[in-house]
Amino acid sequence: MKTKKHTNLGSMPCPVARSLDRVGEWWSILILRDAMTGLTRFDEFAKSLGIAPNILTRRLNDLVEAGMLEKRQYSEKPPRYEYHLTELGWSFRTVMQAFVDWGNRHFFPEGRMVQLVERATGRPVRVGLMDLDTGRPLNAEEYTMAPGPAADASVKQRFAYLAAKHEGGTEQLQAKPKRGKSK
Repeated sequence: MKTKKHTNLGSMPCPVARSLDRVGEWWSILILRDAMTGLTRFDEFAKSLGIAPNILTRRLNDLVEAGMLEKRQYSEKPPRYEYHLTELGWSFRTVMQAFVDWGNRHFFPEGRMVQLVERATGRPVRVGLMDLDTGRPLNAEEYTMAPGPAADASVKQRFAYLAAKHEGGTEQLQAKPKRGKSK
């Protein structure tokens, strides 16, 4: 049986693609979720997730290689390891909180399954995105994505196409640049 090859997204000119290259596999995201709640050991992850040991080993190694987890030995005989979130791994917390909020709102009509609360009071927190410079909530009417300072030609072209599409003038942009070799 052939193993399924995944496309390497790590060099694409897109922050979403590069992020998915690191954590885009669902087991990896669930491992990060468990690590954020305090699980560190292989057997803890296996019990929590009900995941096959070979898959768990692969995903833990992938997360270590991606810099999301750090592997620390806690026993020499037999050799045993713990997996701790790195700074990069902890920075995924905002994405995880957004996943929890989105999942609760759209897939749990009976109410919140898990929620973010203020430690001191236990008050449930409403998760949202805001402009940290102005304090204003982000919404589709006032905010949009745009090419950033490091945008390459393909990113600029994609946004030019989208701008023309929204203005109703995509005819001249319909011919997309060819990727790879043509025959």
